[in-house]
Amino acid sequence: MKLISLIAGLACWTTALQAQDPSWRAESSLFWPLEKRDIAYRNIEKIYPTNTVRASKKVKRLDLGAPLTIGIDLDAYVRNQYVAGLIILHRGKVVLEKYSRGYNARGRWLSQSVAKSVTSMLVGAAIQDGAIASVEDPITKYLPELKGSAYDGVTLRQVLTMTSGVKWNEDYTDPKSDVAQYSRQEPEAGLDMAVSYMRKLPREEPPGTKWAYKTGETHLIGAVLRKATGKSLAEYLSEKIWQPYGMEQDAVWQLSKSDTEMSGCCMAISLRDYSRFGQFVLEGGKARGKQVVPQQYLLDATRKQAEIGVEGRGYGFQWWTLDDGTFYATGIFGQNIFIDPKRQLVIAASGNWPVATDRLKLQPARFEFIKSVQAALDRLNGR
Repeated sequence: MKLISLIAGLACWTTALQAQDPSWRAESSLFWPLEKRDIAYRNIEKIYPTNTVRASKKVKRLDLGAPLTIGIDLDAYVRNQYVAGLIILHRGKVVLEKYSRGYNARGRWLSQSVAKSVTSMLVGAAIQDGAIASVEDPITKYLPELKGSAYDGVTLRQVLTMTSGVKWNEDYTDPKSDVAQYSRQEPEAGLDMAVSYMRKLPREEPPGTKWAYKTGETHLIGAVLRKATGKSLAEYLSEKIWQPYGMEQDAVWQLSKSDTEMSGCCMAISLRDYSRFGQFVLEGGKARGKQVVPQQYLLDATRKQAEIGVEGRGYGFQWWTLDDGTFYATGIFGQNIFIDPKRQLVIAASGNWPVATDRLKLQPARFEFIKSVQAALDRLNGR
């Protein structure tokens, strides 16, 4: 009976999705059941309004390398990690690629907070272009509507590192948290949705003194980018990275109620383009021989700038860092891009964990898998 109910539910959700049923948007996506997410994460543009990030006419090839023998039961890992897509690049070549949960190489999957690390690279591009002068600029230089709020006196660096000191609740299980309520608000007339919500928040600590994860602050970074470049994030991303680096498929970026991209989350990208983005970062932020992201900015972005209370780990500019020189982008429900510069390794994973975060089981298992991949490469290279 359970299986029959599940099949009936999937059929109902699929039909509603095809009809663009507004009931999909009636509840926060944080609280969709797992089976509903399996459909939604592959079809986000059918649920929400989006902007398109245009792909390249000259696609960067991903050649096949020698298959990597990791020495684990890969099928069990994919099953236990609720993996939808998993790809490993070594020295730019595909050494493993696997799909599940109805996903495939021609599809897209929702990024969740992996988009934060993409937004960070756009800040670097804007600095390279001269549209943003410095991360030491006060955020009010670009968003004067924040003057008089808790963000008055906060720098771009402090927003990038989430050390603004502004109070925010990122509890994914609490319907009353800021992260859950953000999308439900009606923005003030004429204001970007991020500015409208974030300028009402109280101060918790002096700027630069406390790290706390805040999706809303990355939404603010998106507002800064729009003001600084005069372009939508989708347009700027296509111009600076997607087209010049050779992304194969269009990506889509969900829009807020102010018709601006949700820069702290909510891009849908193909698995291979996730890996290409990781390779772009691994190769130093260059595309077609041109420096897109300044080298110093990229170095600063991907190394520890803030302590997060976990030994051996930290936070950079919208990237999570490890003290061994590796770093990663991550998103709730199992999204991840892991980059190991020393081993020339990129691992991209799309997933559908049954819970938003799991620091006791699923996250440690992912890191164990990464260690197994690193060990396999070390054996291959005689280390």
